[in-house]
Amino acid sequence: MSIVIVGGNERMVCQYEDICKGFGCKAKVFAKEKGAMKKKIGAPDLLILFTNTVSHKMVNCAVEEAKRKSIPVCRCHTSSATALEGILRQYCA
Repeated sequence: MSIVIVGGNERMVCQYEDICKGFGCKAKVFAKEKGAMKKKIGAPDLLILFTNTVSHKMVNCAVEEAKRKSIPVCRCHTSSATALEGILRQYCA
């Protein structure tokens, strides 16, 4: 399963990737906008938005791409490791 995470803390990017790897998922993490994110998202199985730590511009871009490609979106207000684990338990089970 491939996952794209938009938002979160920059210092936790490696931790997010390790958590996803533990659930057997491959993850791309966009903590900050660097260039054209729209082109880099690809076609993941799930898009996770950490809404507390992301700009409106990034949210709009990610949601627009998700709608265009029929990608399920999970919004979470907190960007903690525990929140990510809970989301992955729900979607990977």
